[in-house]
Amino acid sequence: MSKVEKLLFDIMCGYKDSNITFHDLRKLLELFGFSCRVKGDHFIFTHDAIEEIINIQPKGSKAKAYQVKQIRNLFIKYRLGGK
Repeated sequence: MSKVEKLLFDIMCGYKDSNITFHDLRKLLELFGFSCRVKGDHFIFTHDAIEEIINIQPKGSKAKAYQVKQIRNLFIKYRLGGK
C-alpha cells in the first residue's frame, strides 16, 4: 500500500481524523485535482467538478478533525478516491 493509499484509507475510515497531518491533507487534495489559494492561514481549495469550496487551516502541524470529516464526506458525495 502506497503512502497516498494509506492516507486515503485513514481519512475514509474516520478513526484517525485528529491524527492527519496538514501537509499530507493538502497534498492529497492537490493529487485529486483541487487547486489551492492561500489567504492568511486559510487554504481554500476548489475543483471544477465540485460545487463546494474546501477551506482548511492548520492546527499546529495537524489538520483539524472536523475539516478532515468534511473532506471525507465530500469524497463520498462525489465518489472521489476510487473504491
